[in-house]
Amino acid sequence: MAEQPRPLLQVEGLTAGFGAGPVLFGVDLELRAGELVALIGANGAGKSTLLGVLSGLLPATGGTVVFDGRDVTNQRAERLVAAGLVHVPQGRRLFASLSVERNLRLGAYLRRDPGVDADLARVLEYFPALADKLQREAGTLSGGEQQMVAIGRGVMARPRLLMIDEPSLGLAPKVVERLIEVARAINRDGTSILLVEQDVLVALEAADRGYVLENGRIALSGPAGELAQDPAVRRAYLGV
Repeated sequence: MAEQPRPLLQVEGLTAGFGAGPVLFGVDLELRAGELVALIGANGAGKSTLLGVLSGLLPATGGTVVFDGRDVTNQRAERLVAAGLVHVPQGRRLFASLSVERNLRLGAYLRRDPGVDADLARVLEYFPALADKLQREAGTLSGGEQQMVAIGRGVMARPRLLMIDEPSLGLAPKVVERLIEVARAINRDGTSILLVEQDVLVALEAADRGYVLENGRIALSGPAGELAQDPAVRRAYLGV
């Protein structure tokens, strides 16, 4: 049997927490190059904390994070971005008074290659609605447009793994549908994606595989289609 390629991201025994106590307890997770993996769970399960640890914004108190074969546990965020591990945070976190174009170009702030303009054009292919808004202040855009800018800014870093945290938050279903379509297109174009979502159906329909995080622990994992049909998932998250 052919040997499986090593995972692009491998998380083993990860623990993390704040002053009030632990939030993550021995989390194991892996993602292979080219995959779109969903991480689902209720509010407060620890999903955003996990992404914060993976992207160097929060410290791990135990366990390891290995990216492309290198131990990157508790490395600084800018080093992880330079390595190709990029985080689109919950709540968009745009620079509201800067133009849309400036916000997008800030995603490429570590890059010194000549491909930045081509990547800006690629972002506008993913999100044509932004093409006539490049000179507008980002804070004047609708919530959906701001989320487009946030994802586009992540793409501008030319990531190998793009982690997107709760893109559907507060948005109309039609807008969410469009954002998920674009996430799938970005994935098809060669970028691996870890999609964190409270909207379980949306996430599992888009993903190859999924993990269910409950109270800081991985409760279930498997192919996305199987998780969507799992009775425990359907009861807990779909109300059926």
